[in-house]
Amino acid sequence: MSDTHKKQLEQQLWNIADTLRGKMNADEFRDYILGFIFFKYLSERMLVFANKELEEEGILYQDIGEGTENVDVYLREMEKLALNQLGYFLRPDELFSALVKRGNGKTEEADGTDDDESAPDHFILGDLEKILKNIEASTMGTESEQDFINLFEDLNLSSTKLGRTAGDRNKIIARVLHHLAKIDFELDNAQSDVLGDAYEYLIGKFASGAGKKAGEFYTPQAVSKVLAKIVATGKKRLRSVYDPTCGSGSLLLRVAKEVKVSDFFGQELNRTTFNLARMNMILHGVHYRQFDLRQEDTLERPQHRDMLFEAIVANPPFSAKWSASPVFETDDRFSQYGRLAPGSKADFAFVQHMVHHLHEKGTMACVLPHGVLFRGAAEAHIRQYLIKDRNYIDAVIGLPPNIFYGTSIPTCILVLKKCREQPGDILFIDASQHFEKAKNQNHLRDEDIEKIITTYRRRANIEKYSHAAPLAEVAENDYNLNIPRYVDTFEEEEPVDIAAVSDELAKLDGEMRKTDLLIAEFCKELGIDAPS
Repeated sequence: MSDTHKKQLEQQLWNIADTLRGKMNADEFRDYILGFIFFKYLSERMLVFANKELEEEGILYQDIGEGTENVDVYLREMEKLALNQLGYFLRPDELFSALVKRGNGKTEEADGTDDDESAPDHFILGDLEKILKNIEASTMGTESEQDFINLFEDLNLSSTKLGRTAGDRNKIIARVLHHLAKIDFELDNAQSDVLGDAYEYLIGKFASGAGKKAGEFYTPQAVSKVLAKIVATGKKRLRSVYDPTCGSGSLLLRVAKEVKVSDFFGQELNRTTFNLARMNMILHGVHYRQFDLRQEDTLERPQHRDMLFEAIVANPPFSAKWSASPVFETDDRFSQYGRLAPGSKADFAFVQHMVHHLHEKGTMACVLPHGVLFRGAAEAHIRQYLIKDRNYIDAVIGLPPNIFYGTSIPTCILVLKKCREQPGDILFIDASQHFEKAKNQNHLRDEDIEKIITTYRRRANIEKYSHAAPLAEVAENDYNLNIPRYVDTFEEEEPVDIAAVSDELAKLDGEMRKTDLLIAEFCKELGIDAPS
């Protein structure tokens, strides 16, 4: 699809979100609008799949009903096929299009105009709630159960935030579904990811309005590109990619835009965000057998024990607290370091966790606050172990300020490998001054991203931008990785000509004396005292 068409679709979806905006805050109406889009996607995907299966029968799935001969046979067979291929099942009367017809009764006025206000809103809340539960129930006892269980739990159709009465809530929901029904998701076009791109756009828009909470579920697209391109370097295919703090899953999916990915793995603590991540995966066409996302605390209760991943990307919560319990001193993820990350700052605990799960020939790239580069005590000990004892740190990339949602603190990207191609140095890149300045949030431009990636892949030494520091130099700096120690960005000011400045001051002094005399003459003529 063209960029113009894509932007039109994104704007259409955002306009639909306006129907709910004002009734609740961004992270609340986000859950409703994205949930309804996801329901429409599941419905249309079911319809495309079923009609293809029924092509030889000359029957359309949406037309199968009480009057259809052998209706039960058709539905039983279709349910079996759908659960195996799609992972869920919807009956014809549960399809999005069928529900919209029941909800609006009609979609156009007699004169041909589209008038939502006058369209009758039949009561569909009960039907909608039942359908969403049936989608989840259809997967019970099947291979896809863990991917669909409680998936729609955040769509509280009884919430008074949608409307004071059931009738009010029904009216607003029927209107939202009516608007969504007009949009073609182009699911029959295998080459198109219209909906996936639009979904990412909406998640980003919601993140920009969610303040500090945005960091819980979304990494800015430009930063995601950098991380994805780094772990995809030199690869044509990745067997597995893992994000231990996966949020909405956008970072995992971004890797798949750079290189073919076989399987996705992730863990997320926040339940609502975990649901969003599962929807995001399915909506991007990732088969339920290709992703394994879990909801739990990654550091306290890791869910993918003993698994190694070819690529790891992450944007963990900055300087989050964790228990740092003594029980973890014997945990395989931390025991070899001899020190645990401090309980007040879990940054290095996440790094240790990821290193533990990194394949011998894998690459990990994660975003962290600048403090991990130079803070002392336990963090300095862990940092030294990673460099001196293991030689895992491949690159340190400084990012511009104020590019993350909800925080303006300086950040960096750490790149680690267990088998490094260039084991004799660590590449430092200072990209902090290369960005587009904006009122509320700065942005990495395409050229900024390209410069970072090209410099990383070539390990180029560029004056005032990058430096491949030999390990001996890092050791001399006591394993402090603060970027200014390695990349000198100091701009020398033009030398000041003291004699010229003196002449200029003398000239100004003479002009001021002339002005004072002129003012004194005017005051004398007016018969008033001149200012002292």
